[in-house]
Amino acid sequence: MTNPLIELKNVTRHYKMGEVIVKALRGLDLAVEQGEFIVLLGPSGSGKTTTLNLVGGLDRPTSGQICIQGEDISGYNETQLTEYRRRKVGFIFQFFNLIPTLTAAENVEFALALTHKNGDMPGRVSKLLNLVGLQDRANHFPSQLSGGEQQRVAIARALANNPPVLLADEPTGNLDVGTGHQVLQAMRDLNRQEKTTIVLVTHNVAIAPMADRVVRLSDGEIDHIEVNESPVEVVALEW
Repeated sequence: MTNPLIELKNVTRHYKMGEVIVKALRGLDLAVEQGEFIVLLGPSGSGKTTTLNLVGGLDRPTSGQICIQGEDISGYNETQLTEYRRRKVGFIFQFFNLIPTLTAAENVEFALALTHKNGDMPGRVSKLLNLVGLQDRANHFPSQLSGGEQQRVAIARALANNPPVLLADEPTGNLDVGTGHQVLQAMRDLNRQEKTTIVLVTHNVAIAPMADRVVRLSDGEIDHIEVNESPVEVVALEW
């Protein structure tokens, strides 16, 4: 691949736990193109969430380089990483973390305010909620929304800064199959319609066929990479 959107070069991440050094990543090399939908797949402890956190600027590598749109973030300090996250990354987590006293629209507005992109805020909020199919639920509070609807609000919120990279950590982990399908479909639609690059972490093998590529991790290393020439439609996924 030439000029990948995301590039990890010989990345390691070691943690000290008492007298023990835990090698979460052991020299990872990975490149992701603009507009790809990538699944990082592996069991607990394989290094998939560590990889996501490094790409998202929530952590820093022990060694190696992490380049996003040609920007090497490996040696950034906390202030620089905060600015990087504000400009280039959207996060979706297993737990929705919506503000319960704000409506769906207000949760997205709050995220927009943090990005300092306040021009035509109502129009931007409406567009984001429309992208995830929730324009008719804009004035509902989280307690009035289903789990899948709350997660789709979280996706809209993650897109507030119009990020080139969307990172999802077990986004269907707390959802039933039908609701999980709705969330994955919203993400696939974003990927296809908006050309948003998505990196999704999961231990759920059933999700893998919908991705453009599946990166299987084991013990902090890439075990192998699978290319799906014809990704399966979300409705066909079973788990």
